[in-house]
Amino acid sequence: MTPPAPAHSADSLPARLDTARSDYEALLAKKLSLDLTRGKPSARQLDLSAELLSLPGDRYTSADGTDCRNYGGADGLLELRQIFAGFLQVPAGQLLAVGNSSLELMHDCLVHALLGTLPGAARRWADEERVAFLCPVPGYDRHFALCERFGIEMIPVPMTADGPDMDVVERLVAEDPAVKGIWCVPKYSNPDGTCYSDETVRRLAAMPTAAPDFRVFWDNAYAVHHLTDEEVEIADVLGACADSGHPDRVFVFGSTSKITLAGAGVAFFGSSPANVAWLRGSSAKRSIGPDKVNQLRHAMFLRDADGVRDHMRKHRELLRPKFDTVLRILAERLGDTGLATWSAPRGGYFITLDVPDGCAREVVRRAADAGLALTPAGATHPYRDDPRDRTIRIAPSFPDASEIEEIIEGVATCVRLVGYEKLVAEAS
Repeated sequence: MTPPAPAHSADSLPARLDTARSDYEALLAKKLSLDLTRGKPSARQLDLSAELLSLPGDRYTSADGTDCRNYGGADGLLELRQIFAGFLQVPAGQLLAVGNSSLELMHDCLVHALLGTLPGAARRWADEERVAFLCPVPGYDRHFALCERFGIEMIPVPMTADGPDMDVVERLVAEDPAVKGIWCVPKYSNPDGTCYSDETVRRLAAMPTAAPDFRVFWDNAYAVHHLTDEEVEIADVLGACADSGHPDRVFVFGSTSKITLAGAGVAFFGSSPANVAWLRGSSAKRSIGPDKVNQLRHAMFLRDADGVRDHMRKHRELLRPKFDTVLRILAERLGDTGLATWSAPRGGYFITLDVPDGCAREVVRRAADAGLALTPAGATHPYRDDPRDRTIRIAPSFPDASEIEEIIEGVATCVRLVGYEKLVAEAS
């Protein structure tokens, strides 16, 4: 986060508010209609994978001779699992390639844990009096939506520069057997871009838990989504769990959704042999096998790990200028105001903008009135309740570069207006 600027004198506030009001009136007069709500790839990013639409051509067999047009192959194609095993830090033999979305897999794991019995569990989660998950905040709204869908209680845990506050996590999991899991986006976390430290990974793997069937839902969605030439590495959580005597603790998730075609990707699940057998057996009741034709064309298109890296460099060339534009305008328009701090991520899809306490919802409302759609304030917290009402998620990927400029200029205008209104009210 950027450091806060010095406070302004009370004498300067009315003039600053007048300027902000004038700027906002000019913004309203533009009658814009722009959307910054979701972290979707742009059309130009999707074009990078256009070749997929002509694959696999007249080839329909995998490297081991499997006919990809037919049933079976529940684990997914080995050649594709081998490409992603290193990125996800899971041996290919413990990695499943199934479905098109990691969110789909997270949903299914929750359902199977509720209606079946996890390895190490005494009974189904549905038979427990209470089931709770720890939710690092700010966090991913779709994780929270899954918990709400299934009546799983959400307990917020503050994020630090190294990941979730492990003092809080360790205390909660040790004292409450109802705490069955924690959501983690360990690399370029959604939305603040945090990368978990090695110490955080070690503590997550080693900590005692009151629930014997506690699971870390390790959503490594941005494993290869670097915004700089530095490829940030995180510790191997699966290996750390095994070394700590908790081999079944972690579920690793990943996908190609923001690598190739977001609506036609491949999802991955990795874990211990016991957990893999559990999910494979549970999933056999709902599917006779994944879309191996789609997996085959992905393996042909990406080729190997270096092919993935080359492809992601093309994504970076499109994404980095958009992130740079957001950061430049925030610094130019808000850097001397003391009204905001923001993240400068090294990868991922989001920037977190923090405004004065009690102002986020009003900033989002004023932006909507000016035709600028932002992710709803509160979306970064369980139950859509940000107790400080200050965090706004910015998703620069989808709009055109010219639209990014206009949107962030408008957002900065709204922050100045709402922030100075608050300061003037407090000074009066």
